[in-house]
Amino acid sequence: MRAARRRPTIHRRADSLFSCCVLLILLLCGTPAARAHPAPYSFLDLYLDAEVTRGALTVHDFDAAHELGIADPATLLDPATARAHRERLIVVLQPRLQLQAGGAPLQIRWGDIEVLAQRESLRLPFELDVLRPGRLDLQLVLFPHDPQHLSFINVYEDGMLRHQSILDAGNPATRYYSGTAQGRWSVVRTFVSSGIHHILIGPDHILFLIGLLLLGGGLRRLTLIITAFTLGHSVTLSLAAMGLLQIAPRLIEPAIALSIVVVGLDNLLAAPRGGARPPLRRDLRPWLAGIFGLIHGFGFASVLLEFGLPRDALGWSLASFNIGVELGQLAIVLPIAGMLALLWHYSAVMARRCVLAGSIVVVLAGSWWFVQRVWFTGGIA
Repeated sequence: MRAARRRPTIHRRADSLFSCCVLLILLLCGTPAARAHPAPYSFLDLYLDAEVTRGALTVHDFDAAHELGIADPATLLDPATARAHRERLIVVLQPRLQLQAGGAPLQIRWGDIEVLAQRESLRLPFELDVLRPGRLDLQLVLFPHDPQHLSFINVYEDGMLRHQSILDAGNPATRYYSGTAQGRWSVVRTFVSSGIHHILIGPDHILFLIGLLLLGGGLRRLTLIITAFTLGHSVTLSLAAMGLLQIAPRLIEPAIALSIVVVGLDNLLAAPRGGARPPLRRDLRPWLAGIFGLIHGFGFASVLLEFGLPRDALGWSLASFNIGVELGQLAIVLPIAGMLALLWHYSAVMARRCVLAGSIVVVLAGSWWFVQRVWFTGGIA
């Protein structure tokens, strides 16, 4: 079958590179346990081609023998013996290799087992029931009995090596976006939804936005405030995500809380004493939004970096995450700004009370988060 056909030259070059990596691991892991287990690794190749999506899983005979209960691993290097144990080995390994395309599990069709005697390894080629997936999610913990075990992942697209990663028990998953239009669309969908999700589940970002809106104002003024915040966080988000400028979360998180306190205090100082709205000549909110937006951008970046940025689609992922954040902001800004505008229109007294009460809540919440993040969650110090 196709999965069992001859490996291309580029794969043999990758094997050579891989062998060097294994040698380095053995030199670093010079304990008796490591010497008893001469190659604590597995090797997964994935090939995304126009005609078929295929792959190959290579495991060391030592690990295979342990899972199969075979005393002498070398017996598996006999082709006949390897074929006799093929089904049992697949039953063990298949649940530990999880592949998804666009969130849907993929079915694996295994080929004939191959013996790589010089590498003391067994190779299981396979095909997948999908053609050129836009997004490929991989989770792999093949031999949980060995905490030192590493799985080397190579993803090829049209014969070119496009992605490499190393998975272990502490880092068992990776994601790949193909270079096709479908792959870029998967990037956009994933990171737009992530941006929306993050802004909507971030109470500190939401309260900061609400604090900026409490004093109300015309459409032009509110647009200026939100635009300033957008520009501020977009700059630092991009710089941090690209690794050009990074600040530790232990400094950023208390600073975000402090920005909320400042916005609430500014509202209290600028709140109208009579029925009129606050004079716009004294409105510092656009400046506060822009300056503190820079700080909030670092907070967004920490989440984005944890989520993982595809190297080959960095621009798409950054732009999509920013768009998602803006859509999430609009979902908050539009209804709140509308309700406040109606309140100011129908009852200036109730509007003033709302500004006073809301600003006090903003100050108290921001102060609590600041104390919590400095003294109770390891911030600053």
